[in-house]
Amino acid sequence: MGFSYRTYLESSSSIYGCAKCNTHLSTAELVISKQFQGQHGQAFLLETVVNINLGKAEDREMTTGLHRVKAYSDENKYKEGKFILEKKLLVDLTPKVRVVEREIM
Repeated sequence: MGFSYRTYLESSSSIYGCAKCNTHLSTAELVISKQFQGQHGQAFLLETVVNINLGKAEDREMTTGLHRVKAYSDENKYKEGKFILEKKLLVDLTPKVRVVEREIM
């Protein structure tokens, strides 16, 4: 059925969206790390994301180890409550401004 409404983001930096449906998800300003690995490759660790439904917490084996909503060690505490978006599944939705120059006579 889909969302009854969506949150549209405005930002002076990149706006990241779903590659399938172009729904706004987050902005470049909210990126904590671009050097992160998801299940299918390079990913971004983000402070917050919009237009999502949270599922049940589960353990996942990733390249950087076993992860869950709760950190297993103190060095991973910064990841608690954050979001991972895989780069492969994102598209840059930043509006493109086209400037046309005209000669005035």
